[in-house]
Amino acid sequence: MKELLRTNDITAIAFAKALLDGEGIDCFEMDVNMSVLEGGIGILPRRLMVRQADLFQARAIMRDNGIEYEERD
Repeated sequence: MKELLRTNDITAIAFAKALLDGEGIDCFEMDVNMSVLEGGIGILPRRLMVRQADLFQARAIMRDNGIEYEERD
């Protein structure tokens, strides 16, 4: 799995997941339960992961829909 998106914005994560799902790309959201440790104030970012084989297409989808991401390899 490769990191596609890292953000504190839960709406960006939800939007990205919906876009990827619409294109048939499986994704996995990590760090969802970290809010228990931080007290639910949203300071720890969540990560959206995709398979290596889907990374290029997933990045293109993010770019085409105006979702900013940082390329981490």
